[in-house]
Amino acid sequence: MPAQREVILNVNVLDVGFHPSAWRAPDLHPTSFIDPDYYSEVAKIAERGTLDALFLADGPALREDPAVKPTRALEPTTVLGVVASATEHLGLIGTASTTFNDPFDLADRFLSLDVVSGGRVAWNVVTTFHAGTAHNFGLSRIPDRESRYRRATEFVDVVTALWESATTRVPIQHDGEYFHVHGALPVPPSPQGHPLLVQAGGSPQGRALAGRSADAVFSAELTLDAGRQHYREVKDVARAAGRDPRAVKILPGLVTVVGSTEAEAIARYEDWESKAADGFSAERLGGMLGVDLSSLDPDRPIPEELLLAPVDPSFSGSLGFREAVVRLALESRYSVSELLRKAGGFGHRLVVGSPEQIADTIEEWFLADAADGFNLMPDGFPSGLTDFVDHVVPLLREKGIFRYEYAESTLRERFEGAPLPVSG
Repeated sequence: MPAQREVILNVNVLDVGFHPSAWRAPDLHPTSFIDPDYYSEVAKIAERGTLDALFLADGPALREDPAVKPTRALEPTTVLGVVASATEHLGLIGTASTTFNDPFDLADRFLSLDVVSGGRVAWNVVTTFHAGTAHNFGLSRIPDRESRYRRATEFVDVVTALWESATTRVPIQHDGEYFHVHGALPVPPSPQGHPLLVQAGGSPQGRALAGRSADAVFSAELTLDAGRQHYREVKDVARAAGRDPRAVKILPGLVTVVGSTEAEAIARYEDWESKAADGFSAERLGGMLGVDLSSLDPDRPIPEELLLAPVDPSFSGSLGFREAVVRLALESRYSVSELLRKAGGFGHRLVVGSPEQIADTIEEWFLADAADGFNLMPDGFPSGLTDFVDHVVPLLREKGIFRYEYAESTLRERFEGAPLPVSG
């Protein structure tokens, strides 16, 4: 373990960048998001900056109009296999849904990747709330939240038992509400035992699952006070479950737009905004809130009664995202335009500024126990990540909260305090 606590920094590769107009950047091709060499290049930049891991979301359905922006296309573990061969140290975090996968197949797939990468893999657990995905898998609708999380809890139990069977070679005998699995994986354990578990989901059910099982939590918090509250809640759940709360790392999303000065960063952000499809970000923000924002004056505060109205029972979106955005809008009396500037239409904290401002934000949240690190979401790749690695990382090192070189061989060792998996 490191001699002192260090900030954890993953890079979340969303297509070709967080901003919806990133695909228009002159330094990449619009089809880069399906080019293996693109992911290898991004991964090498991240490794040059000694970042902890590359994080991939999953979207087994078309979610945006392809004429507006590229949409996630390649299956995460396939891409991470490419990244593994192009890097030596960088962690590999892949998202997969407990609603639309089989636990034995997923356990086999992720442990195999963990073995061939030398123990650098983590599985990001999600339950999926996108209606189109349900149709792709033969369901008429997304199961309700309670059902999704009951299945997710049992799914995680089965997967971890199967991973442990790789060490013990003792078949599991599981008979539950959703799954009946009798057997053992044919894959050997990896150098870190088995993949880590990351959990993304801010609902009460999601926090309960995180505190019970996760090594890290991908959260959505927009203010320091909200971040500190969420940090305490998840750690308390972990403690109540008999775990060391330090073993659960809280990693909020952080969108970065880097400029040599704040003015330069603002100009870069405004250039991205000018190239985006009309209304795209506002539509995404409205969907996140479960509120139609199209009829509102974009420059007047969002009416409180609209934000405080009971959530429609049919709302299947992320409660964690919604809670974070509503809290921010109410506290600051933001208009739609201002809220977009702070949350970027995706519900994560957006920092537009100089390297010093971004480094100071990371340090403030880290030292205030609002985060153990961040899942970075640069505005565009590769330039946004290159700017972060070249100009923000050196400042974090000077502050004494980030590494100069990799000292550990596995992702589990790097996520300080993550306990070794139980073996028989």
